[in-house]
Amino acid sequence: MAVRQMLRRSLSSEKRSPSSRTDVPKGHCAVYVAENDKKRFVIPVSYLNHPLFQELLYQAEEEFGFHHPMGGLTIPCSEDLFVDLTSRLG
Repeated sequence: MAVRQMLRRSLSSEKRSPSSRTDVPKGHCAVYVAENDKKRFVIPVSYLNHPLFQELLYQAEEEFGFHHPMGGLTIPCSEDLFVDLTSRLG
């Protein structure tokens, strides 16, 4: 349930700013990653169901709740960890 709420909020933010929507292909979503300077990644929505990625979503929920400071889904981990994890998912 929490994953759906996070995604729904992230997608509703994108609806408010049309310019950010145009560079996210259908079936993907934008996430912001890193501990300090956030970097934007576009990932397939299928990643959201993977147990490893769900652990990152749980960490995001613990740190931010459902308020994400970047306006989209923010993942509180290092960029290196995120890239390593997503390379194993795809």
